[in-house]
Amino acid sequence: MIDMHAHWKPADIADALRARAKEPRILRNPDGAEVLKSRMGEEPLANAFDDVEFHLGRMDRQGVETSVLSLLGTFCWIESQPPEVSLPLCRRVNDGFSAICQKHPGRFAAFAALPLTDMTAAAAELERALALPGVVGAQLPGNFFLTRADAEAARPLLEVADRHSAVLLIHHGPRPGDAFPKVGGDTDNARRRNGTLDMQASLSSVMVTLCLTEFLAPYPNVTVVVHNLGGNIPYEVERMDHRSLLDTPDEELPSSRIRNAKVYVDCNSFGPRAIEAAVSLYGAERIVCGTDGSAFGVDWTRKALADAQIGEEAREQILRRNAAAMLARAGKPVQQARAAA
Repeated sequence: MIDMHAHWKPADIADALRARAKEPRILRNPDGAEVLKSRMGEEPLANAFDDVEFHLGRMDRQGVETSVLSLLGTFCWIESQPPEVSLPLCRRVNDGFSAICQKHPGRFAAFAALPLTDMTAAAAELERALALPGVVGAQLPGNFFLTRADAEAARPLLEVADRHSAVLLIHHGPRPGDAFPKVGGDTDNARRRNGTLDMQASLSSVMVTLCLTEFLAPYPNVTVVVHNLGGNIPYEVERMDHRSLLDTPDEELPSSRIRNAKVYVDCNSFGPRAIEAAVSLYGAERIVCGTDGSAFGVDWTRKALADAQIGEEAREQILRRNAAAMLARAGKPVQQARAAA
């Protein structure tokens, strides 16, 4: 398996977390022990960051050849700070990602973190990061692509990515300044509403922007991946086609445009029936693995793919081949890196 959606909690920003006055931040609990406090609660500092050797051991046990690292959402606050704060933190994270990739050739690649409050600075940092060993692109928040008008702000990043044939992981999340999460913690089923209902609806809007407009047309060399099967699109596309036949019968059907858009999705967090629907819509050649970087996520994804009625050829494409080709286009082929090791 090549895991294209493996979130990481880097210890490189621990001092910055200690300096924060609001969550997420590191503080001392009543017992005097340092903890990482976030909206999800508190955890001991010993468990707050990811360890490379631990992760490698788990990869070996679970048959993961390569993990493509990206910041965990609760650490993406560094991207929304003023440029003078954000840029040094993003550089530290990106340099740390690259160091991991260099130390363990073929086992890791990485998506850069970017200072998103200043698109000129973000584009310059993406340019710098793409020259680092192991960095294949960047992770961008989905709210940049909720509509065609929203997406305009991201053009400087697409231009850099296109020059380098880079990969962009579009992940559900806020732009700097967006209210997030949308549903308050005091609402019933807040986690379900935010982590599933709103996330999937937002990702569906992202796919409509990327697949049903011409926004990506000037960037033929960029590989775009949207996580979680691109939202609810596999289930809603028939409804889209029906409405299209009623409302705009002369237009190409949404299902056709989506199928031909060449936007990739990952199968993180979904089961066999959903994967079958996604293969039917996108084609197996447009789906890659994603696990969130967790042991549970790997086991879940492997079982979902094993149970899906898609055939061995499609399964192999999703488990490894599509991602290997994607990384090779970005200039970081897995095969060469493994051979070098």
